[in-house]
Amino acid sequence: MKKTIRFSRFFIPAAIFSGILTMAGLVSYFVLGGFNLGIDFQAGLIQEVQLAPTAFSLTWSGRSNAVLSFDRSSLHIVVSGAGVESKDHLFPFSQYATMGVLSQAMDSQIEGLNVSLQARPDASSQWLVFSSHGNPSLGSEPYVAHYLAPESTAVSIAEIRDALVGLGQAVSVQSMGQPSDRHFMVRVEDKQIETGDIPADKIISALESYFGDGEVVVLRSDYVGSRFSKNLTDQAGILLGLTLLLILAYASIRFKPRYAVAAVIAIIHDALVIVAFVVWTRMEFNTTTIAAILTILGYSINDTIVIFDRIRETRRIYPDDAFVDILDRSITETLSRTIITTITTMLAVVFLFFFASGSMKDFALALLIGMVSGVYSTIFIASGFVYFWDARKNKRAKRKLVPAASKA
Repeated sequence: MKKTIRFSRFFIPAAIFSGILTMAGLVSYFVLGGFNLGIDFQAGLIQEVQLAPTAFSLTWSGRSNAVLSFDRSSLHIVVSGAGVESKDHLFPFSQYATMGVLSQAMDSQIEGLNVSLQARPDASSQWLVFSSHGNPSLGSEPYVAHYLAPESTAVSIAEIRDALVGLGQAVSVQSMGQPSDRHFMVRVEDKQIETGDIPADKIISALESYFGDGEVVVLRSDYVGSRFSKNLTDQAGILLGLTLLLILAYASIRFKPRYAVAAVIAIIHDALVIVAFVVWTRMEFNTTTIAAILTILGYSINDTIVIFDRIRETRRIYPDDAFVDILDRSITETLSRTIITTITTMLAVVFLFFFASGSMKDFALALLIGMVSGVYSTIFIASGFVYFWDARKNKRAKRKLVPAASKA
């Protein structure tokens, strides 16, 4: 017969340890000023930029209108206007493979279009990066197209922060992809914009002063109002609250109320552990963090339900055994399954942590911490709560029997 591990001996020490851990996390939350909120939860200006040198600039001097559009495989210039037949000039990158060939073709085929090539002529046209202006109308003001060669030097997020240090602490930076992508998101707090301290062009000027003129392309520029930011924060809280209520309802239907309460306490414990970890490490709290917390809650409740099922089955098989023995036996019997499942899942998350970057790396790290907390809370918090509930129930029953026996 398999030896039963006495997990019940550690229920009280685990409860004390968890209480200290969660209290330390809550204290740290207030001492450190709350979360390090990411771009998703703060109102302000958001600019998505990429560091890429200028490929060429376009100006239009014709009497009609010229509109530029592009995709990953080709560039289009549509010329139209009153008294002019609309014509779409198509330049596939497969046919015009280099910047030199592409710029020469545009300059010679479209009358009124002036092309100023700044990239080296043999640079691939497939390296082109266009700004966020959508389908811009060309005019006397130059429209600049950028390019990013695969061999370009990687840029770290620390360099972007150094470039923007003169704008103050209201500016935060988030990396998008690998450092070799040179792709970043810059956010400026709402109150800084309202006072006019940091307009959008000041961010670009600071980056170009650091990296060089014509080296910055704006891929996206959005303004997130304070009302939208607050709504997103409120929705995140409501989402977590509804998750807990649904889990409580499900566990109440499937098991007795004490098991449902134990399951909810365990996942609240896991959520608080992740909150404490995010606060201590000053990890950005964004929508990815919310996704990690919800994933952990789902993982934790699954493990808890498996153990509770085994407890119920074991109690039917051994109805005369003490409840604490049933708990220890059930946890021991499901331990190998818990370990194998956890390690298998963690292997995938570990690879994600080492090979991903930016918010995905933080997501993987939060999952790793959450998985460990989920196994711990299932064994020691959820099962411990059920044990203490049962012990208190038995104590109350004995107290009622004592007066009845004395009267007899």
